[in-house]
Amino acid sequence: MSKKERQQQLLGIIDGNPFVTDRELTRQLKVSIQTIRLDRLELGIPELRERMKQMAEHSYDQVRSLPADEVVGDIVDLQLDKSGISIFEIREEHVFSRNGIARGHYVFGQANSLAVAVINDEIALTASADIRFVRMVRLGEKCIAKAQVRSLAGRNGKAEVDVFTYVGEELVFQGHFVVYRSAIEEYSEGGNRSADRH
Repeated sequence: MSKKERQQQLLGIIDGNPFVTDRELTRQLKVSIQTIRLDRLELGIPELRERMKQMAEHSYDQVRSLPADEVVGDIVDLQLDKSGISIFEIREEHVFSRNGIARGHYVFGQANSLAVAVINDEIALTASADIRFVRMVRLGEKCIAKAQVRSLAGRNGKAEVDVFTYVGEELVFQGHFVVYRSAIEEYSEGGNRSADRH
């Protein structure tokens, strides 16, 4: 294929999946990593880390249900009571030292905290979770968790959130979370919620 066709394909792939790595692009386009980097440079497409940073800085909704530093991973897209995406890179401290396999509670933690973060309420707590680890995750892999709110049972009710976690295009974890929501009325007369939380 010509350079122009390759660059058009590259743009299409990154537009469809902004979290795609240069290595994944080399496999899909069957060219060297240097070619991918040159094409990105010519097209003005930043590397993955910079693309993630730019996405995180856009005006997405702010997490209300827990402090941002308590979310496992980096939230790069959030539409409260609708959907969210977070990225979590598996580092040395997240794996078993003898085999480099991620400890399950980190993969679960990313999905669980995203399921809570997507709820548009100041207090949201996991009531139950039906989860499945599809395959092990290894040191250096990037987990991309995508949450979708399936139902909101009113202001006092529970929300249902599905979370699917991928490494590249491969599903590695899935979970169905039931999340308790607090009631607005509890806080409307006796002061504000943030004061009550401290």
